[in-house]
Amino acid sequence: MPTRKYTDPEEIKKIYESVKKVGYKKTSEKFNEHISLLERIVRRYEENMDVREMKVIIIAAGPSTRLRPLTEYKPKCLLEIEGKSILERTLDIFKSFGLDDFVIIRGYQKETIDLPNITYYDNDDFYNNNILESLFYAEEAMKDGFIFTYSDILYSKNVVKKLLESSHDFSFIVDTDWRKRYEERTKHPTDEAELAIVEHGKIKHLSKFYNPDVAYGEFIGLGKFTKKGAEILVRNYNRAKYNKTCKFEGRFHDATTMQKAYLTDMLEELIFRGYSMHSVDIQGEWVEMDTDEDFEYAKELIKNGKI
Repeated sequence: MPTRKYTDPEEIKKIYESVKKVGYKKTSEKFNEHISLLERIVRRYEENMDVREMKVIIIAAGPSTRLRPLTEYKPKCLLEIEGKSILERTLDIFKSFGLDDFVIIRGYQKETIDLPNITYYDNDDFYNNNILESLFYAEEAMKDGFIFTYSDILYSKNVVKKLLESSHDFSFIVDTDWRKRYEERTKHPTDEAELAIVEHGKIKHLSKFYNPDVAYGEFIGLGKFTKKGAEILVRNYNRAKYNKTCKFEGRFHDATTMQKAYLTDMLEELIFRGYSMHSVDIQGEWVEMDTDEDFEYAKELIKNGKI
């Protein structure tokens, strides 16, 4: 049997199409030698087809006030680390998995984000709303399922690989080794972390207000909704926002209003409604860029090939 590993998505696609054209009939010894491997490749390609057709939605509307003056004239995602912007690094890592249908939600200094072959949605009310409402500017891009990411985080290929391999309708990356990072993160306290309470692989709660001593891990701002998951998300968001019989006129979970809600508030709503949110666990291998300390840490990770 051949020992070669096929990992490049385009190569797998070519093999997939070739095998489909020839069929599975074992016509020769040479073909017999490869048929078992090819069948496995075909199955893997078919199983992951829905994932490869997903859009990657990048939420990049916020004004990034903590990093001024660096972000005085550009959004945080355009800041460069080791010669490449945060946004470019995010695009590259998804492209390495064959994902290239990108959607970016712009807001602050939106005209500076103008890369080709990307769909843009503009949140011009970014000073008055928050991540959840910002995400839903791209509601029409969600219908076939989608991957979402905050625009100010970087992560390794292994993190993305784990997310793509999760088959659940709701999958979210949670760092179980999060406390170690905060030991030296003096300018970003733990009460800024989006903490997760997890039992048997299912997220029971997400909030910035949980006791850090009992938290299972930190939600990093990266996740995936299947087509079914996206339908549930959109339906419940619009129910909460517009339905007169259950509209949130006041607080929406941790948020003072729904307009000011984080994505975690919407996930809390789905949990409250009985939907299972699944944790995809990692141990480090990522960084949030929120302070100058974070940028120095990111440089170190990049130089050492950790992200």
